[in-house]
Amino acid sequence: MAEKFFSERNLRFTLYDVHDVASLAGSAYYADHGRETFDILLDTAKKIATEHLYPYYMEMDRNPPRFADGGITVHPAVRDYLRIAGEGGWINAVFPYAMGGQQIPVSVFFACQFMMAAANYSLSVYPELTSGAARLIHSFGSTELQKTYAEKMVSGEWQGTMALTEPEAGSSLGDVRTSAEPAPQGHYLVRGQKTFISAGDHDCADNVVHLMLARVKGAPAGVKGLSLFVVPKKRVTADGKLEFNDVNCTGCYHKMGYRGSPIAQLSMGEENDCRGYLVGEENRGLSYMFQMMNEARIGVGMGATAIATAAYYASLEYAKVRLQGRRLTEKDAAKPQIPIIEHADIRRMLLKQRAIAEGSLSLMIYAGKLLDLHLSGEGEERERSEILLDFLTPIVKSYPSEMGVVSTSQAIQCLGGYGYSDEFPVEQYMRDARIHPIHEGTTGIQGMDLLGRKVTMKNGKAFGLYLEEIAQTTAKAKSIAGLAGRAARLEETVELQKKVTASLVEHAMKGEIDRFLADATLYLEMAGVICIAWQWLMQGVVAQRALDAGASGDGRTFLEGKLFTMRYFFEYELPAVEGLALRLMSPDAPTVEMEAGHFDD
Repeated sequence: MAEKFFSERNLRFTLYDVHDVASLAGSAYYADHGRETFDILLDTAKKIATEHLYPYYMEMDRNPPRFADGGITVHPAVRDYLRIAGEGGWINAVFPYAMGGQQIPVSVFFACQFMMAAANYSLSVYPELTSGAARLIHSFGSTELQKTYAEKMVSGEWQGTMALTEPEAGSSLGDVRTSAEPAPQGHYLVRGQKTFISAGDHDCADNVVHLMLARVKGAPAGVKGLSLFVVPKKRVTADGKLEFNDVNCTGCYHKMGYRGSPIAQLSMGEENDCRGYLVGEENRGLSYMFQMMNEARIGVGMGATAIATAAYYASLEYAKVRLQGRRLTEKDAAKPQIPIIEHADIRRMLLKQRAIAEGSLSLMIYAGKLLDLHLSGEGEERERSEILLDFLTPIVKSYPSEMGVVSTSQAIQCLGGYGYSDEFPVEQYMRDARIHPIHEGTTGIQGMDLLGRKVTMKNGKAFGLYLEEIAQTTAKAKSIAGLAGRAARLEETVELQKKVTASLVEHAMKGEIDRFLADATLYLEMAGVICIAWQWLMQGVVAQRALDAGASGDGRTFLEGKLFTMRYFFEYELPAVEGLALRLMSPDAPTVEMEAGHFDD
């Protein structure tokens, strides 16, 4: 395995220089923290990632979870890591003090999660899932539920999950069939099946607590009739003991990648004794669950970014030592071969990987800071950050997910035949990355969310605020020699996006909804490229200013590398927007007009 799976220098540059997260300590909400606290967190996370996650990365892939006798056995490192996460306060680190948390800035915590996911994505998700479920209980559940279930979850003793998907209801949550019938004792009797539940059952936690959507008898059809329940594998009795709650694990999927975490199939109520405990009010379950779903979508983006980063460093290390061929201008076959990093095409592939990974990381930290500003800000700043994050979430989830697959493929290509073999880790990185465009809302769902809801949200206010943020960056770049041309290029591309958006919205205004959303995924792709170009220009401004101020030595080389990568993105990736715009504004709509029968032989 490669010795390096992320860049500490780049992570701190992104946190402190580009996004100035240290300034959050100036708010009343984060006043107890500061740069010293943040550095300690980063150092500790690096140590945990290096010592407790990274060593098991390939081992957990080659020894995946096993289903037998109604239960799933996972790698023993899971219990060790859950214990470390619980004892170290990582599961509730970002919870407010009122929830018993440490009130750590989300952006700093994202940086810690990034290191752990880069070290071993499959292992890193266990406490993350628990954190989201416990926070949901704290946000909307009763005090009794918090004490009975959430406390054991944040300690790392019990696993938490999000149980939405059913065999016949994946993205279409309105078709959820799991039922919940009120019982005289105050709980509900739950019946149904759930599938594709991450960490839905395993032997390295003493209990598994599901946050589950179900439909109470007589509830309205569709998503308006969904309620949220705490459904534990083992319920807590009146005397504090655990007893089986009629939640049966009926299978564990064998996956292409992401093998270290089990994906379970569950059956509830086979003995008519599965007890669910209502969270909040009936028929408001989906609105509650969106808290965890949006957190999970951002987490998916972070995981994809982390895997792409680890693959990049594995291919970079290989490219520096692998000897192959000679320079094109060298005709003497007796001369020694050169490292493949000296070949322009290898550099192109490495630049593509770096541009995707570091551009995505910048977006992730920016998203985390928006959450921080929402939590710590007041009035207009609080509202602005909330709207911006809501708008950006589909991009935050989807660009790293889709391009992470492309990036890890490029890592394999750098290694050639060796990359395709399991002697090197890059083939596993690509397999692990492939889940991200699928789970927590497919790319198609995210595209419809961005174009169908976020762009027009609040009469276009969210889109307008986003464009204002980009304009602030281009204004800074215009005043810096060497960046003015990039700023102008980004402005032109933004104008093209506005033109495309107006063209598509016209279809919606005419009632042509199928035509409006038919290419929503391509619109999302276009928006993602522009968004990452903005993040690279933001990094370019900081890097160029530091160079102009006299940076030297290794620091200068790093900053110059940043500018080269920014140049790559603007010259190689940003031009894709023009082709996407042509497609999106074309009057021809074959995917709408074609009928299913036309696919037949």
